[in-house]
Amino acid sequence: MVIDVRPILHTPGRRLDFRFELDLSDLEFDGRKPIGRPVAVEGEVRNTADLLELDLTAETVLDAVCDRCGKEFPLDKEVTCRCMLAEELQNEESDEIVLLEDGKVDAGELARTAFILGMDSKTLCSEDCKGLCPRCGADLNCGPCSCKKEPDPRLAALASLLENK
Repeated sequence: MVIDVRPILHTPGRRLDFRFELDLSDLEFDGRKPIGRPVAVEGEVRNTADLLELDLTAETVLDAVCDRCGKEFPLDKEVTCRCMLAEELQNEESDEIVLLEDGKVDAGELARTAFILGMDSKTLCSEDCKGLCPRCGADLNCGPCSCKKEPDPRLAALASLLENK
């Protein structure tokens, strides 16, 4: 969504609100496409003393999969983005300054980039997820598995002493 900021460009104290939906269903992370629902984006551009500041929030519900137990679950995801807008750069390039093109900024591209950078590298269904048994694959969140625990080979001699009693 391209936003024309020319109406507030040289008028301190003015602001421009925006709201739109973004389709990110084409994005793939770890072989999956977790963004099946539209991403709601809303924000504003403010002119404070001839300095344009853009703030936006993008949120949706992801179709997530737990990295420990493999269970699918919905995950609320919200990312924010804040940057300054300028017609030309005064100094070196900065990640916090976005150049305007003919008095316009592509808020959709900013939201897309912020959402991609804000994706978690590890997703858990809960903080205390116990995962799966490495031997039988049972979900340890549902209870203990029926595998017989093998003693540590370094302690095998001690285990044999306990069996001889």
